[in-house]
Amino acid sequence: MKIVIFAGGVGTRLWPLSRKSSPKQFEKIIGSKSTLQLAVERLRPDFSWQDIFISTGSEYLDLVKNQLPQIPQENLIGEPLMRDVGPAVGLITAILEKKFPETPMAILWSDHLVKKEELFRKTLKAAEKIILDNPERIVFIGQKPRFASQNLGWLEFTDKIGEKEGIEIFKLKSFLYRPDPVMAKKFFESGRHAWNLGYFVTKPKFLWNLYKTLAPKLFEQLVKIQEAYGEKDFYKVLREIYPGLEKISFDNDILEKMAPEKGLVISQDLNWSDVGAWEALKEALAKSASDNVFHGKVEIRDCEDCLIYNYTDQLLAAIDLKSQLVINTKDVTLVCQKDSVPKIKKLVEELGKTEFKNLI
Repeated sequence: MKIVIFAGGVGTRLWPLSRKSSPKQFEKIIGSKSTLQLAVERLRPDFSWQDIFISTGSEYLDLVKNQLPQIPQENLIGEPLMRDVGPAVGLITAILEKKFPETPMAILWSDHLVKKEELFRKTLKAAEKIILDNPERIVFIGQKPRFASQNLGWLEFTDKIGEKEGIEIFKLKSFLYRPDPVMAKKFFESGRHAWNLGYFVTKPKFLWNLYKTLAPKLFEQLVKIQEAYGEKDFYKVLREIYPGLEKISFDNDILEKMAPEKGLVISQDLNWSDVGAWEALKEALAKSASDNVFHGKVEIRDCEDCLIYNYTDQLLAAIDLKSQLVINTKDVTLVCQKDSVPKIKKLVEELGKTEFKNLI
């Protein structure tokens, strides 16, 4: 199986650590390694370096090479310009469909935390076997919900259709996005819903045909890129065509238009967390809601439910803080309430119009 890890996006919800010059997936948010390095590490040793592909922005290719020198250079795909997830998945599908049309591929993301790594690898391998038996299907890997999240997408599934190595497989019913509190509670209690992680396994040929049927205008342009792949003028063609591709949502324009019977669901307790925002990182790393999470040279007294990250050599001391975020970098210090994280994106947008635009 080929594994594709997407490492694009800037990640403004993790500003000021995450910047345009070095987005969140390349920074040391958890321990001494970047989340991209952790995403690759959790695949080893069950998947070889040669079978791992990284999709990122072309301006970040050197960062990827420095952090993951073991991955072959031809497996690093750089988008000339970010054009949303629909074109990004389409580009990697075009490449893999040309090289390995019948080999299952997994789509994963670089800014997540998965604590049950052995179970995660077992789940991927089970999904691969399902696809080998059912080549015109997509297997979605979901997290058994830990709470009634209103910020995540959900997978709704119905009948169990079988097992692979003890992993249960269900029929997909529908995709559900960011429910209100009442619906989120119903999803959580139903036993028929899982958090949608954006992880799935399918064959490149099948997904390529979905693009052809459901996004024909985009497909027409992707075919030109595919035809040039492997030729000496590939990057010239990519730079000419890709920036002009239509921005489309992969979920809305491909998956939601796909016949539901083509989808299967695996729901597992992978101990997964999206660490793409400070409050999500706090939830993922804290043992309880009242615990503090800190990094670097930090001394705290009488603090509760705080995340305090210090990326400087200077000591950061905090006293009597509750539900606060304190992020200290060499040139920016951010202090806010934990529930104010959604406002960070707006702040960054506004800074882009000021004398501080070099800090974003």
